[in-house]
Amino acid sequence: MNAAAIRPATDSVVSAHGLRKAYKNKLALDDTAFEIPAGRIVGLIGPNGAGKTTALKAILGLIPFEGTLRVLGRDPRTQRDELMRDVCFIADVAVLPRWIKVREAIEFVAGVHPRFDRARCERFLAHTQLKPQMRVRELSKGMIVQLHLALVMAIDAKLLVLDEPTLGLDILYRKQFYQRLLEDYFDEEKTILVTTHQVEEIEHILTDVMFIRDGKVVLDNDMETLGERFVEVLVDAGKAEQARSLKPLDERALPFGKTVMLFDGVPQERLAAFGETRTPGLADLFVATMKGTYA
Repeated sequence: MNAAAIRPATDSVVSAHGLRKAYKNKLALDDTAFEIPAGRIVGLIGPNGAGKTTALKAILGLIPFEGTLRVLGRDPRTQRDELMRDVCFIADVAVLPRWIKVREAIEFVAGVHPRFDRARCERFLAHTQLKPQMRVRELSKGMIVQLHLALVMAIDAKLLVLDEPTLGLDILYRKQFYQRLLEDYFDEEKTILVTTHQVEEIEHILTDVMFIRDGKVVLDNDMETLGERFVEVLVDAGKAEQARSLKPLDERALPFGKTVMLFDGVPQERLAAFGETRTPGLADLFVATMKGTYA
């Protein structure tokens, strides 16, 4: 399934306007605004301290803040109990109490989330080597990922929030986590919001991306039109000055006198005169944005 091809719904799952949150001398959210439609997989990407986790905490009703925020039509500050019936939050799947048994983990989630489907969880586990009496300390990293997937996929939440979910996992298990999430969990009735530092690993599952820097969303774009908007050019030797006249967002030097330049909103046909054109990777676009040359 191509996640980017899913048609967006008209109703916003998350609607934020003028969000502001300060910690001592640090402004974590600075007049932040964004909309997240239903049935999308949105990547919220930014460096450490950019405001990602603060934005998630606001959405989940975990912190006070200034501004207007509606999540599934509710205000997280005053309607959190009702909201959390339709929301699932997972942070760092690599961390589970080492003493807990598989059976106990299932019982805990079943006891705290009203939309947990035990039968669905057990059906997923039936295709793994996990047994009810196993403790986490006995599990490999891959088996821990399977346990988390079983728990997550058994929750029929309208909004799934993932905060650096695969931190500490090997690349094989990170890819497995996201692929199973896309194939076995996501549908047009669900919305997934994920933050991560591994930009390349989630690029293929995203329908939308938001870059956040210094508490502000500096890029908010769907993945379908991202490649139309941004173009990277491998500029031929001797054509760099001509290309610079079109004001690239970023550039980096390569051997043999060639330069790679990144452009926003310049037609690809026009840029082809300077060299080979291509769609930039999300990681390259992120680096250019975080340099501060683009906002």
